[in-house]
Amino acid sequence: PMPLSGAGVTKGCLLGVGHPLLDISCEVETKLVTKYGLSMDNTIMAEAKHVNLYKELESLPTVKYIAGGSTMNTIRVAQWMLQVAGSTSFIGCVGKDAAAERLRKCVASDHVQAYFCTEQKMPTGKCACLIVDKERSMVTDLQAARQYKKGHLLTEQISPVCAAAKIVYVAGFMINGTLDTVMYLAEKCSKADTRFCMNLSAPFLMTVKHFADLFKKVVQYIDILFGNEVEALAFGRMMGYQTEKIESIALAASKEKSLTGKSRIVVFTEGPKRTVLACNGAVHVYNVPKLDPERVVDTNGAGDAFVGGFLAHLLKGHDLSVCVDAGHFASQTIIRTSGTAIPVSPPSYVAKKASLKQQQQLKTEVGSGFLACCNRRKTTATR
Repeated sequence: PMPLSGAGVTKGCLLGVGHPLLDISCEVETKLVTKYGLSMDNTIMAEAKHVNLYKELESLPTVKYIAGGSTMNTIRVAQWMLQVAGSTSFIGCVGKDAAAERLRKCVASDHVQAYFCTEQKMPTGKCACLIVDKERSMVTDLQAARQYKKGHLLTEQISPVCAAAKIVYVAGFMINGTLDTVMYLAEKCSKADTRFCMNLSAPFLMTVKHFADLFKKVVQYIDILFGNEVEALAFGRMMGYQTEKIESIALAASKEKSLTGKSRIVVFTEGPKRTVLACNGAVHVYNVPKLDPERVVDTNGAGDAFVGGFLAHLLKGHDLSVCVDAGHFASQTIIRTSGTAIPVSPPSYVAKKASLKQQQQLKTEVGSGFLACCNRRKTTATR
């Protein structure tokens, strides 16, 4: 069991709002991949021809059910890194079916407090994960996950959950169909001692004009922005930065107009190579620790896990360099497991003390100010 309290971490201090999905994962033969016209190392949205795929996977003896969805993955990893019971919460929409019950059990086993609203007419969102050797093919069917309504946030049960959060995290995917929810959370955080964090999530959200127009409305409210190098390039083009250099894009993004009154942090990961962080007019580059390729099972969820490790240690009050290091640890842990299964044992990570130079560079309102506001705030959430 996890301890009841921890330094700098309070009940419900990290809240994720996103698309909850039940991952149905299984090692399969190549013929099943071929049967449904799929390709490996690829993720697609489900079509009519994929209806029976989920049933076939569920009939296999080695099938595994894992709580999934980008935001959910991040919150589950953060909870594991924090090791403080009740410190994380997740809000989303599910159907009224057996899949929803499985999802609830999976989330509970990861010690995340889940607050699902129920869509009566649509099934719970799910993702088929077909594994052949170490490669994966994923087929996502959002269904009820895409039906979340802002009104749920205003209910008597959920309003205190939002009020308790010191950090609110959403994936960029949420602008697709639920922009009103994203804007409500962004504006609410801007008026409080709460950090609004967002992930770029996918290049199409910035390259397709309809989605890009929606995304631009949110940018000025983002306190911490995450993304990988491909997404960063798409973001730079969307914003008209006229550069292909990740450091320059990160710096420009950190200087974008903010309506929150808080210094913006921008974090772009570049896979196994390095991580770029920009804040307060400066750019910092961190090399990713080397990892034996033989230990990699699959890279699914690596980016989500990085964010989970980063935010967990930001909540603990660590310097940003330590937050990045914790993100690397979490990411490299997840890619050594099948899917995004959370390890049973507590993390072995020990925060590295930042060098004096790093402390001088990063000792700004971003770190110390955030911890101060965390200590000022009172937790009001009830379970």
